[in-house]
Amino acid sequence: MPAPIGARERHAQDRIIHLFQHTLGYQYLGNWKDRPDNRPIEETLLTRYLQKQGYTTALISRALHELQTIAGDSTQPLYNVNRAVHGLLRYGVKVKADTGEQTQTVWLIDWKHPENNHFGLAEEVTVKGTHDKRPDLVLYVNGIALGIIELKRSTISITEGIRQHLDNQKVEFIERFFAPLQLLLAGNDTEGVRYGTIGTPEKYYRSWKEPSPIENLLDRHLTQLCSKARFLELVHDFIVFDAGIKKTPRHNQYFGVKAS
Repeated sequence: MPAPIGARERHAQDRIIHLFQHTLGYQYLGNWKDRPDNRPIEETLLTRYLQKQGYTTALISRALHELQTIAGDSTQPLYNVNRAVHGLLRYGVKVKADTGEQTQTVWLIDWKHPENNHFGLAEEVTVKGTHDKRPDLVLYVNGIALGIIELKRSTISITEGIRQHLDNQKVEFIERFFAPLQLLLAGNDTEGVRYGTIGTPEKYYRSWKEPSPIENLLDRHLTQLCSKARFLELVHDFIVFDAGIKKTPRHNQYFGVKAS
């Protein structure tokens, strides 16, 4: 089983949860250490969101089935599954309410209006696998896990958090939890945050550099990367699947595109 969280990590994690709740506007979903059957797609949350968007029960059922089928395809490598899920997130799920009816698009995320989505944060999310793992913080958008944050105390290098991400993606651990994941972050108070995505080697995890009045590096980077509009923009506009490699932008690439 995963090791229990230490007192120093607990203090930092509590502060970051407060940041996400009160500065970034995420809903705290709870401590899911002992919650059974944690999944990367929380159907209750996603169904509730889609109902609010006015989709019929039939369309919701078919869209969820399509999403779960693709995300749960164990015959394909994680890269292929993740690319297919990203396509459903970005372009919507094309389904028919019934045989013979016209195809409709069910949008799992409202990309144009970030505040119209439900942003949630759960901590200590125990995931069952051949060997169970427990990511520190999981970011959910409309019940879909799009981000994971591994936090370390200031005296422990964030490379340890990056290595946790890499280990967790292995088949013998919780690889399939990463089917919808888009951003993987590791951080502490002294180094701030480094980020990558599925399959990113340790040496290619990058820091984010952007002016800010926030002095604490961890708080600064998380605020910059995980604000609702920025987070969705990175996922929608700056994720690239290139010949078997999934890529996220460096800060200079992001601002270069924005300035062009």
